[in-house]
Amino acid sequence: MPWLHAVLLGIVQGLTEFLPISSSGHLIVVPWLFDWNHFEDPGTAKAFDVALHLGTLFAVVAYYRRDLNRLICAGALHVVDSNRRSADGRLAWLLFASSVPAAAVGALLESWIDGSLGTPVIIAISMVAFGLLLAAADRREGERSIGEFSLRDAVLVGAAQVLAFNPGTSRSGITMTASRFLGFSRVATARLSFLMSVPVISGAIAYKLVSLDATVLPEGFVTAIVIGVVSSAVSGWLAVWGLVRLVSMRGLGVFVVYRIVFGAIVLSLVALR
Repeated sequence: MPWLHAVLLGIVQGLTEFLPISSSGHLIVVPWLFDWNHFEDPGTAKAFDVALHLGTLFAVVAYYRRDLNRLICAGALHVVDSNRRSADGRLAWLLFASSVPAAAVGALLESWIDGSLGTPVIIAISMVAFGLLLAAADRREGERSIGEFSLRDAVLVGAAQVLAFNPGTSRSGITMTASRFLGFSRVATARLSFLMSVPVISGAIAYKLVSLDATVLPEGFVTAIVIGVVSSAVSGWLAVWGLVRLVSMRGLGVFVVYRIVFGAIVLSLVALR
């Protein structure tokens, strides 16, 4: 893989993983647009996918390191010492619980998802449809804070997160949509989406690493993996930083417009081809 392609795909992954515009959809459409074909072997594709997700995991952990450290410590105390249970400890376990539906569906239906979803047409339609749903959710009034996140919220947002296995839906997009429908403020919605990404991305990386055969990687591919990790980590950190500020000032409308335009362009290109 040319190093420039690895950089560009890393940047695409980093920016789109946390923005509500679908990282998986972009990682399929971008190579399709430029006719890149680096992953004839499924093992190579899986290794590069793990690398890109590892980079975005580094990004969100670095940005929210203080929050995550506090939540992990509080979550551990919540279990081992009933006298030291706290709101942070409860939130930590609720965030973990919200990842269970996606983990279960991903483990059970991975082969079907990989084989049946992810065509440019499905991605384009999903970008538009879930973009309109995001717009409807963002119009609702909501001032709930992250401290009001409940077990019901964890179940509902976690169930919605399952839809993100369809490339074009967007994990961050659907969690923000569900959170806004449940009455959370825009700032709380963005923060919840970021924090929920940590157990989901960590679990996905661990699951894929178990079945990864490093011996199938072509010679020199490690360089592309390193480049992918670094570029996705840097662009992912910038995406988190930018989204927090953009959402608090402008809302989610700009991403709705982007999704609709992107979907229309892809459908037009499919028709022309």
